[in-house]
Amino acid sequence: MDRRVFLTSLGALGASPAPRGGIVLNEDSNHYFSSRAGQRLSASEVSAFVDQYAGTQVRDLFFNVNAMRAGFPSKTRTSFVDGYEPKGPDSQEMFASVSAAEAKGARAWVHQAWQLRQDGIDVYALWLERARKHKIGAWVSVRMNDLHNVDDERHYLHSAFWRTNPELRRVPYRQEQRDRALDYLHPQVREHNWKFIEEVAARYAFDGMELDWMRFGFHFAPGREAEGAQLLTEMHRRLRKLLGPKRRVAVRVPSRPETAQRLGMDAVAWAREGLVDIVTPTNFWRTVDNDMPIGLWRRLLPSAVTLCAGLELGLNAFPGSVAAGGRPFQTNSIETVRGSAAAYLVQGADRIYLFNYMDSQTAMDDNSTYPDLLREAGNLASLRGKARRHVVTYQDTWAPGEKAAYKLPIEAEAGRWFAVRQPVGGGAASARVAIRVGVRGADASGWEVRCNGARASFERVETELKPGPNTPIYRYAVPLTSEEAVIDIRPASAGRVEWMEVLVEPT
Repeated sequence: MDRRVFLTSLGALGASPAPRGGIVLNEDSNHYFSSRAGQRLSASEVSAFVDQYAGTQVRDLFFNVNAMRAGFPSKTRTSFVDGYEPKGPDSQEMFASVSAAEAKGARAWVHQAWQLRQDGIDVYALWLERARKHKIGAWVSVRMNDLHNVDDERHYLHSAFWRTNPELRRVPYRQEQRDRALDYLHPQVREHNWKFIEEVAARYAFDGMELDWMRFGFHFAPGREAEGAQLLTEMHRRLRKLLGPKRRVAVRVPSRPETAQRLGMDAVAWAREGLVDIVTPTNFWRTVDNDMPIGLWRRLLPSAVTLCAGLELGLNAFPGSVAAGGRPFQTNSIETVRGSAAAYLVQGADRIYLFNYMDSQTAMDDNSTYPDLLREAGNLASLRGKARRHVVTYQDTWAPGEKAAYKLPIEAEAGRWFAVRQPVGGGAASARVAIRVGVRGADASGWEVRCNGARASFERVETELKPGPNTPIYRYAVPLTSEEAVIDIRPASAGRVEWMEVLVEPT
C-alpha cells in the first residue's frame, strides 16, 4: 500500500486504528537457563513461563533455539552442555578461558540446562505447546551466524564446527567480530546450517520458523554478496518445501532494503516469490533504529506479507555516545518504545517485534513496566493518551563499502541553521509536545528552535533524563500535528548536539 494512502485512511495517532497490530516477542535461547539458574524446575513450572504473555498484545512468540550451540541435545551441532562436567569445578576446561567470576555465572546456567536435560525437560517443546493453548503463535527462531564472544577462540559458547574450521570464515585476513562469521559461499557452511534446520523442523511442532539473518548480519566475503544472495534465496526455496504449506516462514534482515540486498539478504525478492510470510527490518544491537523506512518496505512487499518493525533493546544516539551518568549503553524505556511503536504503526507496520526485551536480565533498565509494555506497544488505540518519546538514533548495520551516515552528533556553529527530521506518528489531541536537545559546551537556552516551521519556546533545562544523554537537556515547547517533525535550529553559540527527541505527553 502506498504510504500516503495508508496515512490518509488511518490519520494521525489520534485516529481510529485499523484492524492490525500486535507484538512479536523473541525469547533468547539461553536467557531462561541463566535467569532461573540454581532452581530445580518441574515441567509445569517451565511451561508456566509462557503464561505471562497470555492476555497481552503478544500475538506470536519466537523461541530462539540456538546461538552457535544448540539449546537442546542436537545431533547436528554442539549443544550448550556438551563438554560440561557437572561434578567438576567452575575452573573446568569448558570455562578455562574466562575469568573466575564469569566462569561461576556460566557454570550456573549451563548446569541448569544440563539438569533440565537430565530431568527429561525440553523447554522449547513445552513453551510451543503452552503458547498454542493460549492461542499465541508458536514459532522457533534459528540464528544463522551467531558470533558472541568470538574474540576468545576458546570461549564456552563456541561450536566445534566454528572452532575447527577457521578457513570457512568470511574475512580470514581480519579479526573484527563480523569478519569471523562463517561464509555461506562455502557449501560446508550451508550444509551445516541446513542440517540443523532440518533437525529443528523434525523435532518440534511449531506454527512457523524464523531464519534470523541479523545474528550477526554478515554472511559473505566482501564484494561477493550478490553471488551469495542467490544461495540464500535457494536456501529459502528449500525451506518452503521442507515446511510445507501449513508452517510459515519469517526473517529478520537489516533496516534498509538496499542494505539488506547488498548484504545478500534480498527479503523483497523472497517475499515476492512467496518464500517468506513475515519480514522484520531491524537494527543489530546497540540501539533501536527510529528512522527505518517502514513505509518504503510496505510498498515493496506484497500486501499478504506481514511487516514487523524490529525494535532492539538499546537506545543510544550515535556510535560511541555516552548515556546519562556516563554509561556507554542504555536501554529503551516504556515511553521510548511507545514512540518507536507509534511512528512505525502509523507508517504501515503490521506488528511491533521486540528483540532482547525479556522478563529479566536482558531487559529494560526499569523492567517494572514490562507488563504494561506488553499490553500497549502493539496497537495505536492502546498507545493513545500516553506519554511517548521519539528519540533520534542511528542505523548500525551497513554493507561493506556503503557510506555510514549518522544524524548525531552535530558540531553546531553560531548563527548557522541545521535540521534533523524525525518520524513521530503525528500529534495528539490534548497533548503537550516538546523538543529536547542535549548540548555540550554551550548554553542553548537562547537558541532559535523551530518544528515544521513553527517557533518553539524555551521552557527549562533538564538533567539526568533516563534514558538520555550525559549533557544538559534544553526543552522547548512546540505545536505538532504531522507524522514527521523537521527540527530547525539556529544556535546563538557553538556547541556539540548529542541528543534530540520529540516528547508527546498528555496534558
